Order: sequence, then C-alpha cells, then structure tokens
Amino acid sequence: MKIVVLDGYTLNPGDLTWDDLKSLGPCETYDRTPPAQVLGRAAEADILLTNKTEITREHIQNLPKLKYIGILATGTNIVDLATARERGIIVSNVPAYGTSSVAQTTISLLLELTQHVGLHSDSVHQGRWTSSPDWCYWERPLIELDGLTMGIVGLGRIGTAVARVAISLGMNVTAVVGRGSSRETVTTVKQVDLETLFRQSDVVSLHCPLTQETKHLINAQRLSWMKPSGFLLNTSRGQLVDEDALAAALNFGKLAAAGLDVLSVEPPPAGNPLLTAKNCIITPHLAWATKAARSRLMQVAVENVRAFLSGKRQNVVN
Repeated sequence: MKIVVLDGYTLNPGDLTWDDLKSLGPCETYDRTPPAQVLGRAAEADILLTNKTEITREHIQNLPKLKYIGILATGTNIVDLATARERGIIVSNVPAYGTSSVAQTTISLLLELTQHVGLHSDSVHQGRWTSSPDWCYWERPLIELDGLTMGIVGLGRIGTAVARVAISLGMNVTAVVGRGSSRETVTTVKQVDLETLFRQSDVVSLHCPLTQETKHLINAQRLSWMKPSGFLLNTSRGQLVDEDALAAALNFGKLAAAGLDVLSVEPPPAGNPLLTAKNCIITPHLAWATKAARSRLMQVAVENVRAFLSGKRQNVVN
C-alpha cells in the first residue's frame, strides 16, 4: 500500500528518520502541502498521514484508494471524521506522546511571568547591570509561587502532570474535572466548579480539548471573574480563548499577564490583538516539539500504520 505524508517537516525537520515508516511500503514524504495540492499528492495514497494539513469531506470523497488516515498529533479536528466513517476509512491519532514536554512548557511560561528571566538576561547583556549603582536590581516585581493557587481546567494526563509540578512548587491546586480526565488522581487537588476556580485562582491553566462546549471557554465574563493580579496559561488549543476579550483584559489591567503557546489561527495574522497586548508572552506552538516527544510521536504513528496493515485497530478515533 502506498503511504503519503503531507506535512512532515514539523515532526521531522531533519533530526529524525522516516526509515521505519518507509519499511512498511512505498512512501512519499512532503515537508508541507498547500490545500490546493492535497488531492494531487494524495491521489494514489492508500495511507495518508497529516499533522496540520486539513483533510476535508471533499478530499475524502475524491480519494477512492484511501483506506487509512493517520494524524501525526493528538487533536483530530483537522480530519472530517464523519465522512471518513461513512467511507469506512480508519482514522487514528497519537495520544500522550508530549505530556512531559507540554507540562514543562506550561511551567516555563509561568516562571517567565513571575521571574522575568529572559527580560533580566536581556537587560544584563544590554549593559544595565554593568552601569547599575547597586549590586542587584529587578525590572519588574518578582512573584513567589509558594502558597498561591493554580486552577487547572482539565485534569487529564497533561493537567495532572502540571498539577504535580505546581504542588512541588508549594502551590495549592484546584481543578475542574471533565469527561476526559485521567483515571490517575492527584489526592491534593481540590475539585471545584468553573466559576469558583476562576474567582479563587492566582493562575488559571487550560488543559482541556477543543469542543463546541469549550470554544471560547475564556470569554469576557469569565475573565471578569479572575483576580486583576491573575495569570492565564494556555498550552492546549488556541480557540479555547476569545482573543479580543483576553487582549482587552490585559490592556485595561483587568488581568496581570498571560502565557500562551497556542493561538486561534496559526501562524497568526499580523492583526491578532494578542501580538500587541500588554504582558502577553507567546511562543510558537512549540510545547510538543522536544526531540524526545517527537521521537515518541513518530514511533507511535508508525506503530499505528503497522497495526492497520496487520488488520488491527490502534488509537482509532472514528
């Protein structure tokens, strides 16, 4: 069966290998595929792998040889699952490969917001310390996390990992627990309702999937529940946040700061209000991208294909 990878660059920019996938059959890999070229490149594919290239109803209906779609990520919204089901096409994803890496980035964003390590390093290299009349200085107030409250929305694998690190830093942790929550419980996490979490937390960290119910979970009303000194972290899905509402809250001092690794449209258009909002750290959706996490992703993606070829179902999402 012919295998086609539509957008393999972010998974493998050259530091990994496609050899294990290529051992399963004829394989073509593309770094990136514009929407207009999907049908042409996938025309002979029995097995199609995609990271962020969307596979629409039109694509699926016009790819008669297609039998399997492998998503090189956890989120499934880039594939029309209903149409794939109608056609009898199996769709699989790769869950849990980046738990530790995403948790690490979440805490990194929080530490940057509270200690401003990058800001102070830049100021030292710019000569600020050399010319300082004092042996020590700080450009912005420094905040100790011990004793503060982190509210986690979604206590799945990543939310649980973040909770454990927050607890180790001396934070009190509360959580809203949804349907996708991990069976593993953190006994020191207090479960609360959403409004209580927003009102009581010094830090709110988002770790829930994007669904019709969670789109714009962070809106003007819920931001108004937060403390003006509060921080918002999002390493989950960009569309969980109403970006206009968040930018307004930051610009008018209704929220102290935000640390984001995801935005609603990626790459963001120049007019995204968060690009110019006050006290807003944004990283380019890199939480998942450590080499260790990408290696796990590659391994599971190949095993998913191998399972399909042997007539088994592994990580099937439709």
